[in-house]
Amino acid sequence: MVEKNLTSFPKEKINILFLENISPVAPKKFLQAGYTSVKTLPSSLPPDELKKEIKNVHLLGIRSKTQLTSEILHAAEKLQAIGCFCIGTNQVDLKTATEEGICVFNAPYSNTRSVAELVIASSIMLIRRIPDKNKAAHEGIWLKESHGSHELRGKTLGIIGYGNIGSQLSVLAESLGMRVIFYDVETKMPLGNAIGKKTMKEVLSEADIVTLHVPGLPSTKNLVNKNNFKFFKKGSILINYSRGNVVDLNTLSTLLKEKQISGAAVDVYPEEPEKNGSHFSSPLQGLSNVILTPHIGGSTEEAQVHIGENVSQKLFDYLEMGITTGSHTVPALNLPLHPGAHRILHIHHNVPGVLSAINSTLSQHQINISGQYLKTNEKIGYVVLDLDKKLSRNALQLLKEVPNTIRVRLLY
Repeated sequence: MVEKNLTSFPKEKINILFLENISPVAPKKFLQAGYTSVKTLPSSLPPDELKKEIKNVHLLGIRSKTQLTSEILHAAEKLQAIGCFCIGTNQVDLKTATEEGICVFNAPYSNTRSVAELVIASSIMLIRRIPDKNKAAHEGIWLKESHGSHELRGKTLGIIGYGNIGSQLSVLAESLGMRVIFYDVETKMPLGNAIGKKTMKEVLSEADIVTLHVPGLPSTKNLVNKNNFKFFKKGSILINYSRGNVVDLNTLSTLLKEKQISGAAVDVYPEEPEKNGSHFSSPLQGLSNVILTPHIGGSTEEAQVHIGENVSQKLFDYLEMGITTGSHTVPALNLPLHPGAHRILHIHHNVPGVLSAINSTLSQHQINISGQYLKTNEKIGYVVLDLDKKLSRNALQLLKEVPNTIRVRLLY
């Protein structure tokens, strides 16, 4: 690591905030690197409190409960980057974050194993009707029977959404002797002997167990509804560990009562309590052969450690080197260190002439550029400049004055 003799953000002045009981590996990483202003809070904050808390924060770590709206992001005057310590970024207004030049990172792969294992476990429990037998045993009733109880081996698992979780689940299911079919809106390479289907209808009509692994998009809202439920095999099982609004739970409740669907496992809901111990209700409560869990598909200690390591490393790399690989907002650049120079990060509106203006401005003041990197997206451009150490302070001020500049930071 290049020695930080000159920086516009001394480590002791960089404020880092982690919310929602993020894995201790995240704050530990920054503390060990010499960042002393690291604050952790065990839960999310109400909007008014959050606006006050993040006013002077440079790095923010959150999970899924914290909602970063446009109003809240505008209140974060010094915010450089956001780490979503989860697989999604739905809780962040990405449009505003992009316009403000705020990096947004997440961990899209870190809890896939945890979710995939739980789907397999739930499949076994449901196809063996364990929830009913467990309930009876707790009530003092001996319910020893094989009727309606089956093996997974030889059954067909239908996966809707063959992404990171769906594809890993595919491998696990096949190792248990299941036939795997899947549907995805994008063409995906099957793993093992899995078979891709051209329509979701084909998967629903053939599968003994249907499991959903789709993102939360307008196109996936009520994806499984009255129209699609009619394609399910009688007695099949539905598992939803993806997003809370992709299944019509009222219709599912009716079909479970009518025995058209023999079992269900649901981990995500249209409305979820904000904290542990709060009241929770669902139309699936009290129904036979149903497993309800409180959004814990990826909540294992191993997954949280992996997420903590993954996202904190991305935040650290951006803070220390300007690397934006994995960002959903600022264009991705993976940069080598340039010994003997100082690095300046320049984020600007993606309009013609900005790079030319940067180079012209530095050239006019005889500031030598020893390294330059540029990447753009539809909204913004990201330029990293490695400059002569003696002239970096002067260059910093000059670059702030370039038209269409969003933010400039002297890195080292």
